[in-house]
Amino acid sequence: MFDRFGRLLHRRRKPLLVLTLLFAVLSGAYGAGVFGSLTPLGFQDPGSDSRQAEKIAEKAFPQRTPDAVIVYRDEDRTVDDPSFQRAVVKQVESLPKADVTGYLHYWQTKMPAQVSHDRHATYVALNLHGGSEKAKEEAYEAVMDKIPAPGLETLQGGTVPTGHQASEKIEHDLRTAEIISAPVLFLLLLVVFGGLAAAFLPLVVGVLSILGSMAVLRTIANVTDVSVFSMSLVTILGLAVAIDYGLLIVSRYREELEAGYSGEEAIGRTIATAGRTVVISGTTVAAALAGLTLFPSTFLKSMSYGGVAAVVLSVLFSLVALPAVLAVMGPKVNAFPLRRKKAERPTAAGTGSWYRFGHGLMRRRWVVVVGAVGLLLTLALPFSKIEFGSINAQQLPSTSEGRQVFEAMEHDFDGDAVKAIDSLLVLKSDGTSKEQGAALQAYAERLGATEGATGARISGIEGSTARVSVTFDGNAISTHARDLVNRLKEVPEPPGAQAYFGGESAVYDDTLDALGETLPWMLLYIAVMTYILLFLAFGSVLLPLKAIAMNMLSLTATFGVLVWIFQDGHLHDLLGFDPTGNIEPNMPIMLFALIFGLSMDYEVFLVSRMREQYDKSGDSTEAVATGLQSIGRLVVSAAVLMCVPLAAIGMSEVLTIKLFGVGMVFAVLVDVLVVRILLGTAVMRLMGRAAWWAPGPLARFYTRYGIKEGEAPADTEKRVPVSV
Repeated sequence: MFDRFGRLLHRRRKPLLVLTLLFAVLSGAYGAGVFGSLTPLGFQDPGSDSRQAEKIAEKAFPQRTPDAVIVYRDEDRTVDDPSFQRAVVKQVESLPKADVTGYLHYWQTKMPAQVSHDRHATYVALNLHGGSEKAKEEAYEAVMDKIPAPGLETLQGGTVPTGHQASEKIEHDLRTAEIISAPVLFLLLLVVFGGLAAAFLPLVVGVLSILGSMAVLRTIANVTDVSVFSMSLVTILGLAVAIDYGLLIVSRYREELEAGYSGEEAIGRTIATAGRTVVISGTTVAAALAGLTLFPSTFLKSMSYGGVAAVVLSVLFSLVALPAVLAVMGPKVNAFPLRRKKAERPTAAGTGSWYRFGHGLMRRRWVVVVGAVGLLLTLALPFSKIEFGSINAQQLPSTSEGRQVFEAMEHDFDGDAVKAIDSLLVLKSDGTSKEQGAALQAYAERLGATEGATGARISGIEGSTARVSVTFDGNAISTHARDLVNRLKEVPEPPGAQAYFGGESAVYDDTLDALGETLPWMLLYIAVMTYILLFLAFGSVLLPLKAIAMNMLSLTATFGVLVWIFQDGHLHDLLGFDPTGNIEPNMPIMLFALIFGLSMDYEVFLVSRMREQYDKSGDSTEAVATGLQSIGRLVVSAAVLMCVPLAAIGMSEVLTIKLFGVGMVFAVLVDVLVVRILLGTAVMRLMGRAAWWAPGPLARFYTRYGIKEGEAPADTEKRVPVSV
């Protein structure tokens, strides 16, 4: 089937190239506006109690949950100066009511908490028009230039401005990463291929994948919320995975040319071998990323949308557009070589540096296994003390206004009156009635007497809605605060009332609960899908288990290093970030799905070639060494190439994106160099022929339906010498 498909591509190469060019133009034009369609955050569970409490509070007590916090400061004047007051009040009152639905300033509330300790600054709480994050951001964009007050230093922070600033910063960092990584990738591809023409081709696949993924995300964003963070995944996978697949296809095509095939035959053989590997690899990665849709948060769903789009399009263009280009180029794929004479590639059995290296690893298999496993477990140790936190303005660089407002509220002000866990109550009748008032007071007393609480008060009544605020000591994002939220939820509400708990601590608790409930199902889904796909690739019942076990070692080592760096703060000066002492809980889950999928990518690359050799020789040890010789250099090259855009994105000033890039670089290098090359080779020798075993019925099923690089298709045309 794949061979016939490749031959069809060769015959239809020119129309396919025209369609590819048309796709690039249309998707580029449409996808260019994707950032304007994305939402800034998306980490909260939209169906949680805390989100319901937030909606109730926004409607009944908007002053409690402002969308924007604007800090006005003057180094010379204090808030007691009439000119300071006039400047702030005039500016705030001039904001268009169509976009700003409400505001609270110090001269209205007389709240001391709205004045800084040195009395040279005050903050104004703004509420913006809109029923969604996207609508509020649009309202903010309409007024952001009208907020600064003449003669005063103005800082714009709070939920919506901070999200807007994060979106702009991420967009800038992604463009910078693309500008940096593209020329570096091209130079490395020149080294790998040794020629200008071949080096250019994988980059074309990457560009097409990015353009198409941007168009897909914009289309999805017209139907549902899509987080701006998804663009980081699109940029990385659009370049990295597409280049990996392009590298595999181009390399195999050049091998077929070297073997004397040309034209339709060379394309058919390339798609029948490397093309099959690309399909199973891409399917494995996409399946792992699709597991993120099981989670309720917009962030994880968005990462799935962007990741799956990038991988599927990378596979599509690697199997359609790239072969069409190769069919047109033919032997000219080797044009503009960097060296006069191409180095001969060893083909005889028992030759080659990778072949000898593989045998060396297998001879010392126990030393390699013990050493590699010991190293990975040591790296994983910090993972046992991971502390989770929430996304806030600390993710932004210190130059960001949102970060400066966050720090000012932490250090210069007493905060938003009190730090509290809010119980939002939907009552059976008006909360101002005598009966309801007494029931509310009794409820507040029960909450205040809960273990861990320092007090509780009725902080608002609006019709049949009431709010009771519970104070406590300690960090709002902590196990102590989370335990308090759960104890408060057990306190009986007033008769006929329904309570929803909100506030930062409640959001944190609901987020961890939602992730914890869904994670086992995602793990089961990924394990089952991976096992099925790897069985189809390898025809073994044991190799998929080996691959999954090694993946877990690679993942825990990566998470341990991320905790050591980003939670504990090691290397923060070198990497340029301020440690927060915790890790946002959505990030490890997203990284798990992505790293798991990409690890299987390299597993398929390596073991597919080994399976091909085993089918020819029946000697497991020889198949491992020969397979490593034929694909080892290519896999390491692919890993290094993938790390270029990952490292570029790791230079981002947004902490979440930096963690993503740094974690992925470490994961890819450790997985390929330690897990796949060293540990994988040694374990394959320990398994011996059992590595390829399957029960009779499954073996017959694999023989008929397996997705493998089996023997090359039979010759249907005469080989002709091809100059390379």
